Amino acid sequence: MKVNFALLAMVFLFAVVSVFAGEQKSRVLIYTKNGKGYVHKNIATSVKTLQKICAQHDLVADVSDDPSVFTKENLSRYKAVVFSNTNNEVFDTDAQRLAFVHYIQAGGSFMGIHSACGSERQWPWFWAMIGGKFRRHAELQKFDLKVIDHAHPATKFLGNVWHWEDECYYLDNLNPDFHVLLAADLRTVQDDKRSEYPGKIFGNYFPLSWTHNFDGGHEFYTALGHKIEYYSDPNFIRHLTGGLLWAVEQNHGLDYSKATADKIELVAKEK
Repeated sequence: MKVNFALLAMVFLFAVVSVFAGEQKSRVLIYTKNGKGYVHKNIATSVKTLQKICAQHDLVADVSDDPSVFTKENLSRYKAVVFSNTNNEVFDTDAQRLAFVHYIQAGGSFMGIHSACGSERQWPWFWAMIGGKFRRHAELQKFDLKVIDHAHPATKFLGNVWHWEDECYYLDNLNPDFHVLLAADLRTVQDDKRSEYPGKIFGNYFPLSWTHNFDGGHEFYTALGHKIEYYSDPNFIRHLTGGLLWAVEQNHGLDYSKATADKIELVAKEK
């Protein structure tokens, strides 16, 4: 049997080049762990949509629900970390939390989707990083979103008002230095508990999507995304795409000399 060494060499060279090219592409970590409590049925679909977005934009997407991936060595590979519908306790140890803090402080980027704001409810740093802490939501319904920022890639394709159906999320412990992209028009939200919270904190509006530069890092959050079918909606996909690409582009390289945190401070669970 004759062996075509030239052909074998070409195949080998192609394989090496492909591996090298894969290593050179920017990577995104999609994290989906949920602690005890409500778990969204949309997670698998949200992951598939995010993977498609990454593939279309030459990004490598790694998916995990294992908190052991939160180490300095592993996180340093990523341009952005996405919490897709995570909820409740998503880390097992303070060492994992500290690795995440160091990643943000070093200049890393974060994207949170929907119930990500309900993650780590005993960790004030996390609330400040993502922009707030989940409090409650109105019943699933159609309502209007006011587009606040018409220039950001996550919203620039929208008009003045986005007619949408979702759970209108209300967060407390809001970080006042985030930049609002979208706000719910509460005049279009049916909610018999509004007087309890949020009341008139923001008048007739409540922020539902924003960007944030916090503790050295760069964050994008959207409260939208409850139902499975939303992840095939063209406008919602463009919203996620714009948020993710913005986050990736904000990461200009990690500098761990700026990661100075040395402990994690949690608070007691509310009774």
